Amino acid sequence: MSFSWMRRAALALASVSLLTLAACGSGSIVSQLEASRVFAFGDGLSDIGQTGTKYTVNDGNTNIWTQGIAAAYGAPAVAANAGGTFYAQKNARVVATPDAAGSTATPTIKQQIDAYITANRFGERDLVIINGGTSDIIAEMALVTSGAQTGDQMLVNVRQAGRDLAAQVRRLVQAGSTHVVVSGVYDLARTPWGQTGSNATLLADASARFNEELLINIVDLGNSVLYVDTAFLFNLMTAVPTAYGMTNSIAAVCTSIDPGPGIGIGAGEINSGLCTPSTTLANVSYEAYLFADKVYPTPQGHRKFGEYAFSRIRARW
Repeated sequence: MSFSWMRRAALALASVSLLTLAACGSGSIVSQLEASRVFAFGDGLSDIGQTGTKYTVNDGNTNIWTQGIAAAYGAPAVAANAGGTFYAQKNARVVATPDAAGSTATPTIKQQIDAYITANRFGERDLVIINGGTSDIIAEMALVTSGAQTGDQMLVNVRQAGRDLAAQVRRLVQAGSTHVVVSGVYDLARTPWGQTGSNATLLADASARFNEELLINIVDLGNSVLYVDTAFLFNLMTAVPTAYGMTNSIAAVCTSIDPGPGIGIGAGEINSGLCTPSTTLANVSYEAYLFADKVYPTPQGHRKFGEYAFSRIRARW
């Protein structure tokens, strides 16, 4: 397992290098971006509360990585349904419906982008963040578990979802965005969900295939696009959590069981959208854990990823 993710991380970093070289030329930075607005399109990893709660420990703080990036620029982070620029929504898939939890009401990432670019364009000081893939993998795995499709069919569909997300990145650039931050999926085999099931190998393959297709199909957009390697950092945090101020990277800290579909991995599972500090494991700090539920990170996990992403953004723009 460790050799596999390190090899995949190296491949991903090679693609990132191509994107950086395409953008930077001599490597010198002509100007420093001071973003006046931050946009976020995506799924539960970037949702700051579009439907009221977040997929993390809902402690009332700045606890989603996209929120942290906006705060670092002094830009507002307000959900789109409250008049803001953060469109990302829990369980959203790239273009397919229903969502990871079986709802047809959740806007896909494509529809989130549609809602903005139909009547608007981006400015030169706008930073646009887009992520996706986790909900697609969860939904495709549900079909495998139910016997509705094979693992090979799942990988075909996940590859297409990666290409679909790349197409949405391209639409953002075409709509005038010159600073697009792209994030794929972390290795879902290394989450509590992946570690406790029998499909770790398939989840690892699906995660890698999604990111590969995404990278391959945005590599020519280097002047405007920065790929932030979610998988690379989460691999490090799961392997050596103490280096990131945590002690547990294999268990969920929330205890908020959802009798319904929840985050999409099945009924009767932990749903961090229902999680508050009062519904976490007793006698431990939730900040010492990487995962809030079996898929999504705690505020500390979000914070560390946000810091990593922001450092990449500042180094690039």
